Amino acid sequence: MSIEVFNEDPSLPVNEAMLIDVASFALAKMDVHPAAELAIMIVDEPTIEGMHEQWLGLPGPTDVMSFPMDGYSAVTSRPDTPDAMPMSLGDIVLCPVFAEKQAKRAGHDLAHELALLTVHGVLHVLGYDHVKPEEEQTMFGLQNTILRAWYDHLAETGETYHPRPDNEQAFPTAADRLDLDRQMAEDGRIPAVALSPEDTNNQQQPADPTEGAEDQPTTDPNNDHPGRK
Repeated sequence: MSIEVFNEDPSLPVNEAMLIDVASFALAKMDVHPAAELAIMIVDEPTIEGMHEQWLGLPGPTDVMSFPMDGYSAVTSRPDTPDAMPMSLGDIVLCPVFAEKQAKRAGHDLAHELALLTVHGVLHVLGYDHVKPEEEQTMFGLQNTILRAWYDHLAETGETYHPRPDNEQAFPTAADRLDLDRQMAEDGRIPAVALSPEDTNNQQQPADPTEGAEDQPTTDPNNDHPGRK
């Protein structure tokens, strides 16, 4: 795998090697061809807030957004054939400042939260989503299976990036994450990976041209890669 990390916000310590490791592990678990390419961007809250508004029509910052390569699907076009050419899967954008607040609410450290969000982002660029209940169950199930397997792999190889957490929300169900998102919303933060459009629209939000917009990608004439979170 070719995975590059672009750190545009050094305000918090982020182990870039860990991000690459967990992303590589997730891609391998999903049988993605080793020629595949992925970019991970680390940004501050104002940057991801702008992206959140531009691509999803939602105000405020969030923890992770994914920009799958247009036309890619883990089901129909996974580059796992022997003669596959290098292919960009897309971009994952992480906001550690937001994620740190979320991690504290959930009861684990920032490093684990970023690992979780990276796996979440990988699944999005592979075409998975959590809009419908059955999609939600599949995606969060895969997310937890991959994350647990990664920690098992680290234990077997003797590699350690951070302690494996044992709190309930470390490997959350969609319902767990929805509850966390609502707590973040109470703090004036926009929900992250699990809130549905209905939940989002029911939150108190300032008057804004995008108020009431559904949690769906928007279209930009100069960019065909919609964002997901």
